[in-house]
Amino acid sequence: MGARETALNALMACRVGGAWVNEAVKELSARDRLESRDAALAARLCYGVVQNRARLDFYLNQLCHGKKLHPVVRDVLHMGLYQILDMDRIPASAAVNEAVALTKKYCPGQPRAPGLVNGVLRAAIRSKGTLKEPTSYEEKYSHPGELVSLLKQALPKGMLEPMLIADNEAPPLFVQVNTTRTTGAELVERLASQGVTARPHPWCPDCLTLASSGRLEQLQAFREGLLYVQDPASRLSVLCAGLPETGARVLDCCAAPGGKSFAAAMAMGGRGEILSCDIHPHKIDLIRAGAERLGFRNIEPMLSDASAYNPEWEKSMDAVIADVPCSGLGIIRKKPDIRYKNLKETQELPALQKEILANVSRYVRPGGVLMYSTCTVLPRENEQVIEAFLGEHPDFQPERLTLPGVFPPNETGMLTLIPGQYDTDGFFICRLRRKH
Repeated sequence: MGARETALNALMACRVGGAWVNEAVKELSARDRLESRDAALAARLCYGVVQNRARLDFYLNQLCHGKKLHPVVRDVLHMGLYQILDMDRIPASAAVNEAVALTKKYCPGQPRAPGLVNGVLRAAIRSKGTLKEPTSYEEKYSHPGELVSLLKQALPKGMLEPMLIADNEAPPLFVQVNTTRTTGAELVERLASQGVTARPHPWCPDCLTLASSGRLEQLQAFREGLLYVQDPASRLSVLCAGLPETGARVLDCCAAPGGKSFAAAMAMGGRGEILSCDIHPHKIDLIRAGAERLGFRNIEPMLSDASAYNPEWEKSMDAVIADVPCSGLGIIRKKPDIRYKNLKETQELPALQKEILANVSRYVRPGGVLMYSTCTVLPRENEQVIEAFLGEHPDFQPERLTLPGVFPPNETGMLTLIPGQYDTDGFFICRLRRKH
């Protein structure tokens, strides 16, 4: 089974079963035992189709003259068009031939479908560069109109289109250096010996951007616990907590998959105590496995509901990290299908976020730090949650963020990172200090 067939199966799993594209392509690539190059192609095809669905449909309407298409035929045509129009290294003939073969295999009850696919894709080759281009953001960047309107209201002037563009880019692979076991320079050399190109991130310390890594978990450096995957924005939220190298007692209350707990462990040099909590048992296992691989003995994975009060933790934490459930609109380039979420369902999130923040704030000792973060850019889940919290908790106050030099000075204690701005996920960070 080749990359294109795996990609088609992943797209069908997303369309029919509601699977997330990142999980489907990873699971099916492993099932089909794809080599690294084929796995990368399958992932690029899946992400490319999901990221550009409305744009591809805009072209299909021209090529098919509005003809109704079988769902699987549409999936095959999406993949073929994406290869022809957006992947210069793929021979057009290979894209057409593979698409026709897949149509014959997966649409046996549609005898005319292979001819249709062949004709449409060959017409696309002939028409390349002359097809009418979409003009609306909804079709040009394949973001639903309701989402575009919401982001337009939420973002500073001039940032909407850069975010939409960034959402459709291939997500970089960022890894953090486990500084308790190695240095950035040593890890770069180690990865180079394994055929992986790594370059230091421009502003996030001990962060590398990897290229040609294949399956990361197969790398010896990964198995030895010298690195872990984490976006610079997420790492920055922990750096802003200012955890002491001498150790502290820290609660990471919505911890899975564990990146912030790992960053906290490194910041404290492996000292202190980190209670790394989540509400789902299988995610606790993920955190435990990650901590063991990285050698962090100061992390205690624990099953706990962040919205449920634990009297034993009352005013006992030097720092509480609350990366709360959110709409996820800042990580669309990693999870492109988030753009197709029902936005009405996200309107209930601020109530849960306020509930969690109010509860976990009780665990912060006097003088301690409360870090609130989300991976969204919506003020209703970010600044407005903080404003409501401060109105009811006068014993907390915002505290300025100490940021790398690429950022302007920060006095508000709040920062929103927007995709397309600093080459990070969309993220919100807020630092609060308990006065008494």
